[in-house]
Amino acid sequence: MNELPSRRQVLGTVAGGALAAFTVGGTAEAAPAAPQTYTPPAPRTWLSLNSGWRFHKGDVTGAQAPAFNDSAWTALSVPHTWNAQDGADGGGDYYRGVGWYRRRVTVPANLAGKMLFLQFAGANQVADVWIDGAHLGQHQGGYSRFRFGATANLTPGRESVLAVKVTNAANPDIAPLSADYTFQGGIYRNVSLYAVDRLAVRMLDYAGPGVYLRQRSVTADSATVDVRATVFNNNTAGRSLVVRAVVTDADGTIVADRSSAAQTIGAGSGLDVVQTLTIDRPRRWNGLADPYQYSATVEIRDATAGTVTDAVTEPLGLRSFSLDPATGFSLNGKHLGLHGVNLHQDRAGAGWAESDADHTQDFALISEIGATAVRMAHYQHDQKDYNLADAAGVVVWAEIPLVNGTTNSAAFTASTQNQLRELIRQNYNHPSIAFWGIGNEQGSDNTAANTLLASLAALVRSEDPDRISTYANNLGNDAGVASHADTTAYNKYFGWYGGSYNDLGGWADSLHKAEPDRTFALSEYGAGANTAQHALNPSAPSSGGSFHPEEYQSLLHEASWKQLSARPFVWGSFVWNMFDFASDGRNEGSQPGINDKGLVTRDRATRKDAFYWYKANWSPAPTLWITSRRWTSRTDATTEVKVYSNATDVTAVLNGTPLGTRSSSDRIFTWTGVTLRPGANTVTVTASIAGTPHTDTATWTLTAP
Repeated sequence: MNELPSRRQVLGTVAGGALAAFTVGGTAEAAPAAPQTYTPPAPRTWLSLNSGWRFHKGDVTGAQAPAFNDSAWTALSVPHTWNAQDGADGGGDYYRGVGWYRRRVTVPANLAGKMLFLQFAGANQVADVWIDGAHLGQHQGGYSRFRFGATANLTPGRESVLAVKVTNAANPDIAPLSADYTFQGGIYRNVSLYAVDRLAVRMLDYAGPGVYLRQRSVTADSATVDVRATVFNNNTAGRSLVVRAVVTDADGTIVADRSSAAQTIGAGSGLDVVQTLTIDRPRRWNGLADPYQYSATVEIRDATAGTVTDAVTEPLGLRSFSLDPATGFSLNGKHLGLHGVNLHQDRAGAGWAESDADHTQDFALISEIGATAVRMAHYQHDQKDYNLADAAGVVVWAEIPLVNGTTNSAAFTASTQNQLRELIRQNYNHPSIAFWGIGNEQGSDNTAANTLLASLAALVRSEDPDRISTYANNLGNDAGVASHADTTAYNKYFGWYGGSYNDLGGWADSLHKAEPDRTFALSEYGAGANTAQHALNPSAPSSGGSFHPEEYQSLLHEASWKQLSARPFVWGSFVWNMFDFASDGRNEGSQPGINDKGLVTRDRATRKDAFYWYKANWSPAPTLWITSRRWTSRTDATTEVKVYSNATDVTAVLNGTPLGTRSSSDRIFTWTGVTLRPGANTVTVTASIAGTPHTDTATWTLTAP
C-alpha cells in the first residue's frame, strides 16, 4: 500500500493517448573502460501526509471551509476505511455514503518555488479535494492512484487546511456496479505530497511515473529498451534541456547510458523524449527461479545551468513471454506453468486499510505455497503488491473493476476506459505484469457489454501492445464477451455451484478439442471451508448453506489440481481465493459477511488443509501435513489419517503403535480403517525429504456421541 519514493518515481502530465512517441536524436556515451557505479540523484521531495487527520462519517455542510470546527471529529491516521467492521458482519447493510477527512498542512519554507502535487494512492470511490476552501478537483474510481496540482494553493511556510470528501455510495456511472465483495469506503491507502522542480517529468499523466520502459527485444544475447521520458516545463520561459537515461544492474553498475542532444522546450509546454538503449548479455527476469531486476533512471538536466532538475528511477525486469494454444505460457522462451491464486485487498480488523507489513505478509504466504502467478482481482491493487510480485518473480494478471454489469451510457464508458488507462500507465514498468484484465463476469452478453469490452481491448492494444489482454468469463464458451481480449479465461466452480469436481478436465478437453487454436485459462475455481467444521470424506455441501466442512474443500482441490496439472494447454489456473474476504451480503458456512473460499483465513492466522495440498505440489520446500488436524473433538472411533507431502514415503504412528509406511505418486498418503481409543489420540507422521527427517503431529480426542 505504501507509495514511498523508494524507486524515486518521477511523474507526468499528459491528457491521454498511447505510450508510443517520437524519438529524439541523441548521442551514446562511450562505453566505460571499467565498470562504473551510479547513484541516482534525488532532486525531488516527498512528504507523507498519513497522520494528523480528523474524520466524520456522514455528510457535513461547509466542511471544506478552513474555519470549519472539526474538533469533535475522530482523530486518526490513514490508511482508513469506515467499513472495516460493518462490511464483514453480514446482512448486506454496511454504510455506503459520505465521509469527510480534514488535516492541517504546512509545506516547509525551503520548498518555495517548487511545483507541489498532492497524491492519493487510493480512495473509494469518488473523492473531492479542497485546500483552504478552493476545490482542486474530483477523482472517480476507487482503486487507482490520483494526483492534483496544488502549487497555487499551498504557500510554503504557511499552514493550510486540506479537506477531502469521499463517498462509496452506489454510482451508475462508475464501475463496479456490483460484485461479490464489500465496497469499503474511505481514504484507505497513503496520502503524500511531492515537491518537484518546474522543469520535470510530468506529474499528471494519469498519475503514472512519466517514464515508460518498452522492451523491444529481449534475448540471451541482448535486450533493446525504449526509454520514454515525458517532460514538462512549468517555467514562464523556455529552457534548454538534456535527457539522460541510465540502466544499472542490481549492484548499481552502469550497463547502458545515453544522453539526448540539447533541445529547447517552450514555456508551459511538454516534450516526449525516447532513447533506445541496449544491454548486452542481460540477466533476465525469470520468474521464481531468478526475479532479477535492473533499474532505469531518467535525469532531466537544465543544459544552460548544468544541473539535474529532476530524476526518476523505475524497475526494469528484462523478459519476454507468449501464449501457445497447445503448450500454454512461456517465459523467456521456456514453458512456465502458471498456477496460483486470486488476491483481494482485505483482512480482518483492517478491512481495505492494509499496511505495508500486511501486504508483505500476504506475499510471504503466496511465496510459501509456491504460486507462480497471481490474479490481482478485481481491481487495481496498491503499488506495494506489484513491487512485491516483481521481487518475488510472480507473474501477475492485473485488471480493472468491470464486474457483473455495465451502464449503457457515455459516462460509464468514459469512466471505465479511464480506470483502464490509469491501471496501465501507473503499472507499465512492472516486470511481473503479463496480462491486463478488461473485465470479469459480465451478467449479460448484450450489445452494451460487448461494445464496451471491444473498446477496452482496443485501448490495451493502443496503450501497451506488448502485453496480453484477457477477460474472465462465466457465460459459456461461445459468449460474445469472451471474444474481444487476446485470450480468455473462465470462472468454473465444478463441484461447488453445480456438477462434480471431476468435470473440470472434461470441460477443458472439450473446449480445447472444439477450438484447438484458442488459448484459455481457468481464472477462478474453488470451494468454501470453515476451519471449525469437519466431516470424513463429505459429499458436496450446499454452497449457500451453513455447513462448509474443511475436508470438502480439500477434496475439490485435490481433484481439480490433478486434472489441471495434466493439461498444459490451460495456460493458467487461479484458485479462488488466497484469503477469506469480506462480502457483507453473504451468509454461509456459519460466517456471515465472509466469502470463505480462501486457502487461508481472513486474519491470516490459519492455513487451511488445502493450502498444504498446493504447497506439497507447487513448492520445493519440504511439506509434511496431517489433514483434519483441527477436527480435535471426535465422536466416531473409525477414521482415516491423510497426509499431504512431497516426500516419497511417509510413516504413521497412532498412540505409539505403527500404522505402516505408505508410498504415493500424487502427494496424498492415506491410512484407512484407523480406530481411535477413548480420550486423547496422538498421530505422528515422519518422512525423509531431500535427506532431512521431518515430523508432524496431531491430537484428536474421542468422546461419547
